[in-house]
Amino acid sequence: MNVEAEKYLQHYTGLWQLVPDGDFFYTHSGLLQPVLFEGKKAIIKISKRKQEDRAAKLMLWWQGNGAAKVLKYEDPALLMERAMGTLSLSDMAANGADDEASIILSQVAEKLHSHEMKNLPELIPLSLWLKALGSAAEANGDLIKKCSGISHELLLASTESVVLHGDIHHKNILHSQVHGWVAIDPKGLLGDRAFDYANIFCNPDKQTALTPGRLARQIKIVSEVAALDAGRLLKWVITWAACSAIWSMHDGQDPEPALSIAGIAIKELNK
Repeated sequence: MNVEAEKYLQHYTGLWQLVPDGDFFYTHSGLLQPVLFEGKKAIIKISKRKQEDRAAKLMLWWQGNGAAKVLKYEDPALLMERAMGTLSLSDMAANGADDEASIILSQVAEKLHSHEMKNLPELIPLSLWLKALGSAAEANGDLIKKCSGISHELLLASTESVVLHGDIHHKNILHSQVHGWVAIDPKGLLGDRAFDYANIFCNPDKQTALTPGRLARQIKIVSEVAALDAGRLLKWVITWAACSAIWSMHDGQDPEPALSIAGIAIKELNK
């Protein structure tokens, strides 16, 4: 795959007349390289997973409204603005500005959700995205079973449906000197808008997320900014954390941080 991706990179560098502005590198989802496009800083991504095509088309659909602006796209190559701001939400959260970071994340989510629901790109229904939680409930103990039940209740009670980013967290919202805070790497889901706020509480890292009192404080802040019922938001946090634990198990990673968040959220919900 690496050889093929590098051939694509060479092809689109020539086709779009890009000037390399740094070394290329690999992530879990593909090959990326900082470049100059028509004299402006950009980044090209050569995707190695089919779901990245859905993400790219969603980025195009947003047209820079809360998301990084797409400059060129032809599967599997995506060229978009390079967010070069000096601010980092992870750094903010680690240096006494966790509240401000949560507010910014919430505001970006709201901006993404405000896009007019016309000519929708391919999206995955939230119920399908959460299917793994229900399937794993019986095999993974009482906590996962309880979380699965809460998720099922939420899906049954949901009355709104918006285009969801699906993975909003501190490293997927970057600062652009031109456009402010912008989202990258969406999953492309369709469902209850409250879901998009849930991953804030599992991030930016284990230490921050599990700080005593942090979840309760951030629930208050995010629910106020997003105009969401705190109890409903807690239920989505429980759902997200349980799903995250299941995904971690499947990937051979430690599910305990996510399970701990789910447990904390359940205690808050029961207060």
